[in-house]
Order: sequence, then structure tokens, then C-alpha cells
Amino acid sequence: MPPIGKQKRYPALSLTVIHAEERVTPKNRKKIEWKLITDLPVGSRTEAIEKLEWYALRWKIEVFHKIIKSGCKAEESKLRTAQRLTNLISLFCIVSWRVFWMTMLNRSAPDAPPTIALTATEIGVLDRLVNDKPKARQKTLSHYLIKIARLGGYLARGSDPPPGNTVMWRGLSRLTDTRWVPWSDENLWVIESLTGGLLPIARSRLCIRRSPRFS
Repeated sequence: MPPIGKQKRYPALSLTVIHAEERVTPKNRKKIEWKLITDLPVGSRTEAIEKLEWYALRWKIEVFHKIIKSGCKAEESKLRTAQRLTNLISLFCIVSWRVFWMTMLNRSAPDAPPTIALTATEIGVLDRLVNDKPKARQKTLSHYLIKIARLGGYLARGSDPPPGNTVMWRGLSRLTDTRWVPWSDENLWVIESLTGGLLPIARSRLCIRRSPRFS
């Protein structure tokens, strides 16, 4: 029933409580125990499991929104029309999905080929931007995703957990703000940051130039 003072505005609700818990307590944590309240119909075990699977996606949805707000800074937009905001947020959704997808891929499929998530240009730039670790494995997907995370501040020490979304979006921002440009008339190429930042270079014949257009 709604509160007494709001019964004229809100109807009574028929709710179902789903109580789920792990059968065995794991050694390194407490067992999961959920008590979910829903106004959706739950008339069978199958329907109850379906609602639990929906709720299990909540963490991923929260992280996705965090990337949009904190990584892409959607709330700081100065656009004033609904159509422009719609276009911007649509683009941010694609970017946020890619950041979250790459973060999860690094954990679920670390030995996959890097071309699953990165273009040949991105792979080439990463090879020149970030030095390989002395004990680097084969150049797998995880090898390059960790390079992106290192651009975002990830230290990649042996005891560190896998990189999270924050260092991934920082690193991807630096990677996408970088391009190759010819240097004078010599047979030499440099890496230029469109934001005017200086980036570390792994090859001795490469130089760094600050873009005058963005200084």
C-alpha cells in the first residue's frame, strides 16, 4: 500500500519477493544472498531466474553510465538543443561501450588476437608509444590493451589487478588524440598529440612535436 497521505495519487502494488542465495559459502568471501522486490510477474522458477539474471546486469549498467558521465563528461556538455544532445550522447554511448568492452575482453579473452578490438594503425602507434615490458608475452590482445591502460596511468606491475575502466578511458583518450605526421623533408615521422601533450616514444628515430594549432 502507498503511504496514507498519497493513497489518492498512487495505487496499491502487487509485489513479489525473490530470495536467492548461494548453496555453498566460498572460502574467500561471503556467499551471495539477494532479496529482490519486483512488480513483474514471477510465477515459476524460470521466471525468477530470469529476473535474477536481469539484476545481475546492474553493475555493468552502472559502470557503462559512469564512463559516459566521468570519462566522456557528458554532463559538462554546453549544447543547448535536444537534437544536438541526442547526437552527442549517441556517440558517447558507442565510445563508452568500447571502453567497457575492451576492459572486459582483457579479462575474458586475454590471448585473443589484438585485431579483434584494435585497428592496425592503433597497434602500430601503441608499439611506438609504449615500450614492451622485459617479460612481455606474445603480442596478444591483452598485451596491447595493457599498453592502452599504461597510457592512462596503469603501472602494470606483476601484483597489480587487471586494469579498470578509468585507466582504459584515459589511455584510449591519449591514443585517439595522437597521430603520425611527416617531419620536414626528411624520411622521418613524428607523433603529434592533438591536445598539445608530449607523449613518450619507444623508438630512437622518432621525435615529438607539439601541434601549433592546439597550443
